[in-house]
Amino acid sequence: MHVTRAGAAREYHPPLHHGCTALRLQGMEASPADFAWVGLSHIAPGGGADMDAGPLGKIYVVLDGDVTVTLGNGESTTLGRLDSCYIAPGESRAVRNDGSAAASMIVVMPGPAPVGREDAA
Repeated sequence: MHVTRAGAAREYHPPLHHGCTALRLQGMEASPADFAWVGLSHIAPGGGADMDAGPLGKIYVVLDGDVTVTLGNGESTTLGRLDSCYIAPGESRAVRNDGSAAASMIVVMPGPAPVGREDAA
């Protein structure tokens, strides 16, 4: 078992994000988990992530506050406490906190392909 204590989680800096503090909880440099990584984003009022599409799918789970997710087609939805969404690979999305209080959100994404595995591609 690999435990990451909340106070020991390290900050990382995702591109195109502003007004956010992102902490890696598991996977990548935080633990040996190789199938996925988990991050915790604290989003200040007015903060978020600019419209972008990545090659990997992702799951968002809002822990506190409200987070508005807007897709490239203009569709927009606001997620509240314990609401979640899945963003498909290649799907453009922007994230923002339009509220007056900070929001917290878990991010789950596939991990990098393990080295030496034929089925990893």
